[in-house]
Amino acid sequence: MIHALFVFGTRPEAIKLAPVIHQFQRQPDRFRVSVCFTSQHKELLRQVTEFFNITEDVDLDVMIENQTLEHVTSEVILRMRNVLRDFKPDVILVQGDTTTVFAAALAAFYQKVKVGHVEAGLRSHERYSPFPEEINRRLASVLADFHFAPTKKAAANLEAEGIPPEQIFVTGNTVVDALHLGLSLLNQWPREQRRALWSEAGLSEDFIDRVFDDEIRLITVTAHRRESFGAPFEDMCRAMRDIVDEAEDVEIVYPVHPNPNVRATVNNVLQGHARVHLIEPVRYEQLIDFMSRSVLLLTDSGGIQEEAPSLNKPVLVMREVTERPEGIEAGVAKLVGTNRDVIVSTVRNLLRDRDAYARMTGGGNPYGDGKASERIAVIITEGFSEEG
Repeated sequence: MIHALFVFGTRPEAIKLAPVIHQFQRQPDRFRVSVCFTSQHKELLRQVTEFFNITEDVDLDVMIENQTLEHVTSEVILRMRNVLRDFKPDVILVQGDTTTVFAAALAAFYQKVKVGHVEAGLRSHERYSPFPEEINRRLASVLADFHFAPTKKAAANLEAEGIPPEQIFVTGNTVVDALHLGLSLLNQWPREQRRALWSEAGLSEDFIDRVFDDEIRLITVTAHRRESFGAPFEDMCRAMRDIVDEAEDVEIVYPVHPNPNVRATVNNVLQGHARVHLIEPVRYEQLIDFMSRSVLLLTDSGGIQEEAPSLNKPVLVMREVTERPEGIEAGVAKLVGTNRDVIVSTVRNLLRDRDAYARMTGGGNPYGDGKASERIAVIITEGFSEEG
């Protein structure tokens, strides 16, 4: 039996690892599953794990207020040492590009434990954008034994960096698996139960009526990237205000990240506008329902770039570069940067031009088919069978 230890600390990691954990747990004859939280984003993490019914075996609880990257990294490495010695896993599985990923992979290397890296090979090729994620994922690739690349392009990035081809596996992205699972659950809910998701987010009944009765065109926004803080982030927010000022039937729902740098700018520019609905961070199931009822998505989130094509929604990426070029190349996503005029004009064009809108929808999802978790389980099983 293979003992797999899943290590994660943020909401996006939890979303993308949830279907993998479930896949492993469905095979108790093959896998013993343990779960370790680092709680890099504790409150947001809990929302996801409760929805997907995932319980931790250990919580490193590394975060303190205003913590530096150096402190997070060192704490994860030190605390993971004891976890690895106590649990004695055959392999740890990490996901993506957080500080948890790099630090946990390094701790596993020190203990000579194999590392499986889910969503390996994404690259912006700009070492400070996204910061510190670009370097986190590059370093994780040096340490990993199993590289689960979501796309052929990600696999090619790894090969170009000298990773042995026999360690690279194109699986698709597990975020698509998670979305399929989440939507299948939501679609079983009656209308009033789905409305309750919106009420629980603090949205008014009048607004919810307008959404559910298709009286408005809704845009869902998520934006919180560190590299955009300052003038670029202010431009992004001013663009959002321009968009709703220009089109009376357009409204924005924006779950605002708790980072003080985000909140200060958002509140200064957007608070008080009747058609901009600023709310606290929402649960995963709430967000996917918001997205499913939106006409388009404005984001700097990596996960949403991958999810939106499965919802047939155009996604406009408010970053200067993206490590997910497949959506751009497929025409289902567009890089608009942080320039106020570019964001506004691109949204205007999509809202007014049906052909332009149609070109960004219905093109399929280049990031996966919903079966990535199954492939990962098979690859891990075969990898250890070959050893044994």
